[in-house]
Amino acid sequence: MPKQVRVKVPASTANLGPGFDVLGLALGIHNTLSLWVGEGECQLAVAGEGVGRVPTDASNLIFQAAFRVFDKLGEPRPVLHGRAENGIPLSSGMGSSAAATVSGLVAANALLGAPLSRQSLLGLACELEGHADNAAAALFGGLTLVAESPAGLHCLQKDVAPMQVAIALPATKLSTREARNALPAQVSHSDAVFNVGKALFVVSALQTADYEMLAWAMQDRLHEPYRLRLMPGTSAARLAALAAGAKAVAISGAGPSLAAFAPSGHSAIANAMHAAFGTAGIQSRTFVLPVDRQGVQISMSL
Repeated sequence: MPKQVRVKVPASTANLGPGFDVLGLALGIHNTLSLWVGEGECQLAVAGEGVGRVPTDASNLIFQAAFRVFDKLGEPRPVLHGRAENGIPLSSGMGSSAAATVSGLVAANALLGAPLSRQSLLGLACELEGHADNAAAALFGGLTLVAESPAGLHCLQKDVAPMQVAIALPATKLSTREARNALPAQVSHSDAVFNVGKALFVVSALQTADYEMLAWAMQDRLHEPYRLRLMPGTSAARLAALAAGAKAVAISGAGPSLAAFAPSGHSAIANAMHAAFGTAGIQSRTFVLPVDRQGVQISMSL
């Protein structure tokens, strides 16, 4: 067993408009975890995002994910120690919980000699997260598509054209549970067909950097109309991004962040969203991020 494992996991933006719980895109801001077997009690040192907000004992999601790997392989749970350096904001719609889950799963798997494939780890992540779109992007990088089948969860990774994404994260508290509870139990046949068609074209547009296609394809009827009601200032920020040159804007994951896509002018687009939120009396942070093409990265000390 290696003495220590270090994993670097990207953020992600999921749904991408019409691809609800299916599409994910890895982004170039990361959490890094170092994990090793220690003595006493499980302890996690945290730096960066989430300091003072996340538990540092065995209840931390990273340790819970790691234990899931030991349990699946029939191995006794060890005392784990770790150090997390977090660049992904919590509760942001940028895949922070998926990154924590993936980092714990991948690190534990590496400590045990990597007996589980990334596809198997994705299945465990889906069990823990309840959905697999963010975790798939974090594991595989690039653009990912996930779907259930009788044989289990399937994932495809697609290369995308070089691009950046402008993100605006308002200081609005919105949990994934709240965002999911806002969704209707049933949707119309016409809305379902609308989303299926648009999602197919979103994939093609991202692969080829066809922003004109993306402009009409990145539209949604299944989740965004319901979630926008929980996000004050977001509609104005979206309009501001489009006026500043964005071709398409979507709620990132369950929100509250917005992801704007454009061939250029990303800083101006981010600034426009920031200003719009400010006008609504809401503080915000912005990011201009490249697409992460590698997914989780692993290194070990023997």
